[in-house]
Order: sequence, then C-alpha cells, then structure tokens
Amino acid sequence: MEKIIFFGLVIPIMAYVLYLGGMAIMNGFKSKEANRAEKEEDENKTSEIRDTDSEHSTNLSDELTKLNDLKERGIISQEEFEKAKNKLLNN
Repeated sequence: MEKIIFFGLVIPIMAYVLYLGGMAIMNGFKSKEANRAEKEEDENKTSEIRDTDSEHSTNLSDELTKLNDLKERGIISQEEFEKAKNKLLNN
C-alpha cells in the first residue's frame, strides 16, 4: 500500500517539479539571449549615430575652412561669409 502511494503520488509530483525547473531555466536562457541581441542592436545604433555625427562635424569644419579661404582670398565679402556660416551652423 505504501509503495502504491509513493509511486502514484510522489514520483509524478517530483517529475512535475523537475519539469517546472527545466522550463524556468530554459526561459532564463531565452531571455538572456534576447537581452544580448537587444543590447547588440542598441550598440549598433549608437555607433551609427556616432559615425554620422563625426561625419557631420568633419563636413562642417571642412565647409567652414573653405568659406574662410574664400573670404581671405577676397572672393567673397565678410557679409557673404557670415551669411554662409550662419546657414551652415543652423542646418
């Protein structure tokens, strides 16, 4: 009688507890992988933004240098230089 109770109740309960534990562990692995992928995606976006910002600042400084050269050569006036500079800085 005791063996029937043991095999009929305790073993299925233990199996169910092990099943729940395994599912919890697998869900943890899935969540960790999803977080890793999300983090990599965020890092890629951040690096793209940094690249765009550095390209923009390089282009801006090049344009300002060209404008200054034109002003120093006398090709454009001080007023034209200021207008072009303000246009570049406001965009």
